[in-house]
Amino acid sequence: MSLLLVLLVCVLTCCGQLCQKQAVECWRSVAPSTGKTKKTVVWLVLAVLTLGLALLCWLWVLQLLPVGVAYPMLSFNFVLMALAAHYFFHEPLSRRHVYGIACIVFGVILLGASL
Repeated sequence: MSLLLVLLVCVLTCCGQLCQKQAVECWRSVAPSTGKTKKTVVWLVLAVLTLGLALLCWLWVLQLLPVGVAYPMLSFNFVLMALAAHYFFHEPLSRRHVYGIACIVFGVILLGASL
C-alpha cells in the first residue's frame, strides 16, 4: 500500500509540473487577444490542485514509511518527468538521460525491496 502511495505522489507531482510547463507554453505561444491569460490560469489552477493533492498523499506516506526510505523513493519523479517531457514536449532524451533513469529505477527497486 505504501509503495502505491509513493507512486501516486510521483504521478501527481509529475502531472502538476506538466501543467506548470503547459501554462508557460500557453503563455508564450498564444497571441494576447485570444485569451492567453484565461488558458494560462486554467493550467496553473490544475497545477496547484494536483500538487496540493500530491502533498496530502505525501503526508499520508510519511505516516506509513520512515522518511529515510520514502524521500529517496521520490526520485522516481525524475524518471517520470524525463519521460513525460520527451513524449509531451518533444524534449531530447539522450543516452546519458537513459543511463541516469536506469540508475534511479535500480535504486528505487533496491529501496522498495527492503520494505
